[in-house]
Amino acid sequence: MPTYDYRCRDCHLQFEARHPLNATSPACPTCGGWAEKVILCAPAMHGHMARGRELAMRSLDPRPGTHPNTHGPGCQCGAHHPA
Repeated sequence: MPTYDYRCRDCHLQFEARHPLNATSPACPTCGGWAEKVILCAPAMHGHMARGRELAMRSLDPRPGTHPNTHGPGCQCGAHHPA
């Protein structure tokens, strides 16, 4: 059963609740107010999906031998590093 993060709209308490995917939002355990689902962090990825994620992240890295802050001629940012 998945764990979800909630925040109470009345008292602003943040709490976790475990329930089936299609269950309704639980009431706040402190004040009984209405709670809304929040996303506090990215979900963990394991197995085959994690390998695909790592390949995607590596594809965004600069190629070896290239400087990540190389700017073209005339760049006015002050961080121009000639190749």
